[in-house]
Amino acid sequence: MNLVEQDNTELTRQAMQTPDQKQVDNMQSVLLKLPQTDCPLTHRFTPNLYTREIFMPKGTLIISKIHKTEHPFVIVKGKVSVWVEEIGTVTYTAPYVGITKAGTRRVLYIHEDCSWLTFHATDKTTPEEVEADVIYDPKTDVELSQSVIKELTNEDKSD
Repeated sequence: MNLVEQDNTELTRQAMQTPDQKQVDNMQSVLLKLPQTDCPLTHRFTPNLYTREIFMPKGTLIISKIHKTEHPFVIVKGKVSVWVEEIGTVTYTAPYVGITKAGTRRVLYIHEDCSWLTFHATDKTTPEEVEADVIYDPKTDVELSQSVIKELTNEDKSD
């Protein structure tokens, strides 16, 4: 693991432990019990670059995954309110270009049909391989999950 990956892992660990993120976890648990909206994905690969496009229909509430890397995004269509911890809620209207920081997890409300693109420098050739590198997944990132559980357990014991 290089220094950038270590820094990104630490940011991801920190992002998962805040009180706000625990509330987002609770919200996500409730939302997963409701009917789910289809948000089609389009995957594009060029040499050393993966572009992911998601279409999110009007009226959708979405909780993103936790991003392990810093990367650009572009909102090419629509209007969306986005909550990010430490920033709060911001409403974006297309066109908009931004940067996702490592450790970011968003809550989005889609005001108008929205197309959102992300760009990831990679040598991977499938969406699954890219996602394993750029998205925190407690099922596959076992070492990080165990570290977070240990830290949370230690916090609980100190009370």
